[in-house]
Amino acid sequence: MAGVNGDRKGKKDDNGMGTAIDFVLSNAKLVLGVGGAAMLGIATLAVKRMYDRTISAPTSPTKMERGGKRSWEEPSWLGSSPRLLNHDMKSTVSRSLQTLPTSSSAFEPGRVPPPGHVRRAGGQDGAGSADLHRARLRLSLQERLWTFYRERVTIPGEEQASARRAALDICAELRVFLHAKLPDMPLREMYLSGSLYDDLQVVTADHAQLMVPLILEKNLWSPVPGEDTIMNVPGFWLVRRENLEYFPRGSSYWDRCLVGGYLSPKSVLEVFEKLVAGSINWPAIGSVLDYVIRPVVPSETLTLEVQYEREHRLYVDFLPLLAMEDGVSLIAKPHRRAERHENLWRQSFRVAETARLRALDQEDGGCRCLCLKVLKAVCKLNPALSRLTAGQLTNALLLLSEGEGDWARDALADRFLQLLRALVGHLEAGRLPCALCPKVNLFCELTPQEVDELGYTLYCALSDPEGLLRTA
Repeated sequence: MAGVNGDRKGKKDDNGMGTAIDFVLSNAKLVLGVGGAAMLGIATLAVKRMYDRTISAPTSPTKMERGGKRSWEEPSWLGSSPRLLNHDMKSTVSRSLQTLPTSSSAFEPGRVPPPGHVRRAGGQDGAGSADLHRARLRLSLQERLWTFYRERVTIPGEEQASARRAALDICAELRVFLHAKLPDMPLREMYLSGSLYDDLQVVTADHAQLMVPLILEKNLWSPVPGEDTIMNVPGFWLVRRENLEYFPRGSSYWDRCLVGGYLSPKSVLEVFEKLVAGSINWPAIGSVLDYVIRPVVPSETLTLEVQYEREHRLYVDFLPLLAMEDGVSLIAKPHRRAERHENLWRQSFRVAETARLRALDQEDGGCRCLCLKVLKAVCKLNPALSRLTAGQLTNALLLLSEGEGDWARDALADRFLQLLRALVGHLEAGRLPCALCPKVNLFCELTPQEVDELGYTLYCALSDPEGLLRTA
């Protein structure tokens, strides 16, 4: 009887908290899906353990337990940084991803009947209530995505046209200057490129790329894939100087940029930087064009900041380009760990990736470009996701398209969640293959800490995708 009374007293002191927490945990999978339940379980279990320890603690909070630890002290892992995945958390993420279906359990398209066909049984039919709840959640996310797209993602046509005019003016000025200053520099016609010209730019029209194709003599230069070098970096190339015994140094205009027998993208950029940033009188040109133009310092590449129409800003990247005979395009955009790979040229897949993405959407009237633009905007507006590039997001979507055929516009919410889950999986594996060249790992420039932070942020977003839109 004493044991029973003690048990009742404990339940009374507990005030039903333990029962409530157990109820929440047992129903979390139904409401939030497996991913949401996993994260909720971690947090709720921590709170429950702290609460249990508190109500079972002696009257004096300083009284020690047998293990020498205060009974009210929180678990040591609870105070760790919430943005990093430790070993145990990584294991949890991995196990949860293995149990997640291809579509979120809270938004399963195959299990969500139209709202008008859901049977209502006054709470007696649990399956019907669950389906109704999933349908409402799915419709809610779908509506939020479309609202976010209209209000935050799309750029007014007039703003895009103004940005293109400003970029074209800069391109014209640079073309005239380079031809006048260095008429013997072997260049093809410069042209503008980037998402501003593919209708894939989001939030604001603030970025363009000025491509500057170099002309190399076929018998003097040869490209070497990064995986065939001691550095073993697929997706990056060396450009080797050949036939020095027959055509000594100085036979090619670009021999002045040789470093260790290879054409150095860093040296090429330095040549243009002296011209573009040091020789051109941008204040005078800006006053004629009614712009404020200045080089961005410091910058990974040579970048010009253009302020036009008072409040608008445009950043123009000056990118030397090598178009090789086999269709390989190499750009002078350095590897993030440039001190080790400063002679490497980056292979660009952007044109081919964009073409494939548009072709897939044209075939079935799909929402791939729409889904990509929404996620690009989320990453642009959310500092915790800013390390994810447009190229990485595009390739994750192309890989997802290989196994998923339903890209109808009313499936946007499902595909958006699926893309988030796919990114978490790639981050957990530490590898994102290029859709056009699988040996290339598009995560190779991220540090382990960046991978952990991105993976944790996106994993948490799976249980609250609408919250991800709110923080953007």
